[in-house]
Amino acid sequence: MSALSWRSLLRPRTRRVDLAVAGLLGVLGFALVIQVRSNAGDAVLVRARQEDLVQILDDLSHRNDRLQQEIDTLTATQQRLSSGGGATTAALAEARRRSAVLGVLAGTLPATGPGVQVRIDDPAHKVSASLLLNALEELRNAGAEAAQLDGTGQVSTVATVRVVASTALVDDARGVAVDGTSLAPPYRFTVIGDSSALAGAMAIPGGVEDVVRQAGGATQVTRSDALRVGALRVLRAPRYARPVPDSGAR
Repeated sequence: MSALSWRSLLRPRTRRVDLAVAGLLGVLGFALVIQVRSNAGDAVLVRARQEDLVQILDDLSHRNDRLQQEIDTLTATQQRLSSGGGATTAALAEARRRSAVLGVLAGTLPATGPGVQVRIDDPAHKVSASLLLNALEELRNAGAEAAQLDGTGQVSTVATVRVVASTALVDDARGVAVDGTSLAPPYRFTVIGDSSALAGAMAIPGGVEDVVRQAGGATQVTRSDALRVGALRVLRAPRYARPVPDSGAR
């Protein structure tokens, strides 16, 4: 038998059945990882108390309701803009509405509505910027639409900062610096949104209230039907970023 024949016999061959087996092993491995992660999450739920499970389920229901409302609003807007005679009027009204919404989100317009005030007392000065940021993220996840943060300013008066997507919180000697404004405790969030969902987000087991308590502080959540977020931000022109040109422009 020639050397060429021997080499062809010794060369490993990839058969279709080998590829199928490898694919099945990959799928089984992926399924095993998903199952392990799912079991870990289930273990946390199994250890939770009944009232904790009810609280978590209620929070998920509120988030689902908000998403459905957003879908309904966008669907109605699409129908108005695609309709015949009143399309121009509808487009103008929609532009004005979006301008107002963006003004609230960017912090350039004041906002009013129902919501909560969250007061965080920190006599031991153990509440860090990361803890306040976690509180802010929980409120955002619960549907906060506008927020401001109060604290004691440099001259022992109340200082207020509008909180937006770009807001930065860092620890400083007095407490926490919010977008460069130094605040000392007690801190107070004024947040507009669904008051039930916002209050529930603060009381989630292992969440903000529990962590503040472990740090020697205390959290007080007050619901209200009429709050005002009046602190404003001054928008600065971007130094480097530029709008993307219209794709239809030549």
